Amino acid sequence: MAAPNAITAQQLLRLVGTPKAPTIVDIRLDEDLASDPHLIPGSVRLPHTDLDALHERVGGQPCVIVCQKGRKLSQGLASWLRGDGHEAEFLDGGMFAWRDLAGAPSVAAGAIPKPVGDHTLWVTRHRPKIDRIACPWLIRRFVDPGARFLFVAPAEVESVAERFGAVPFDVENTFWSHRGDACTFDAMLDEFHLRTEALNRLATVVRGADTNRHDLAPEAAGLLAISVGLSRQYRDDHQQLQAGMDIYDAYYRWARDGFDEGHDWPADRKS
Repeated sequence: MAAPNAITAQQLLRLVGTPKAPTIVDIRLDEDLASDPHLIPGSVRLPHTDLDALHERVGGQPCVIVCQKGRKLSQGLASWLRGDGHEAEFLDGGMFAWRDLAGAPSVAAGAIPKPVGDHTLWVTRHRPKIDRIACPWLIRRFVDPGARFLFVAPAEVESVAERFGAVPFDVENTFWSHRGDACTFDAMLDEFHLRTEALNRLATVVRGADTNRHDLAPEAAGLLAISVGLSRQYRDDHQQLQAGMDIYDAYYRWARDGFDEGHDWPADRKS
């Protein structure tokens, strides 16, 4: 019988990438991470001995503690946190169970930029439309939930990146940018090893909207219309990003488990 404070890999998979995802804390030993340098999307690395940092990071949010096998480290720490009043669970089977679950994505730990403070810091051109909203959504939902984004004039992106230690993205002649016919969202899926069926489906829509190739997916024209509307509705880029998070949350759920649903008004209906 599963422990009452355990969550299975399958249950966690349903939450990852959504606004309801718990705070995932990876407490694997360094040698365990070195043997498998991948993270559950959205997780943060902390040592199991740093209780102050754990309390601060978890705050009042539900959390899932992950170790290599789901045994002494994660079970002990989850119980400790529950004793302190936190809603904590441990991943049953640990990273081994996640790794063996079909369709479970894992982020390449080495691809995540070094944080500035507690979280990664990114910079791009102001007045975002598609890629510059889609990429922050991807990062916050699958890479670093607390990631910060700076929107500045195009001519200032490079200087701001140097001054603040931020990572430039969706800018020409930078690492995180368009590559051939693919857009920056595609580049991030490749580098972070996040190529899943659902994210690939969403990427096709983003690519079609961002490169004006609506033949790639019928939903691309709709995403372009929504993106243009958002950019005209908000003067503040950060407010636009926040609104855009909800839009991409909906697109992701469509791409994950709603893409085959249609809607029609029967022709023989009288009212």
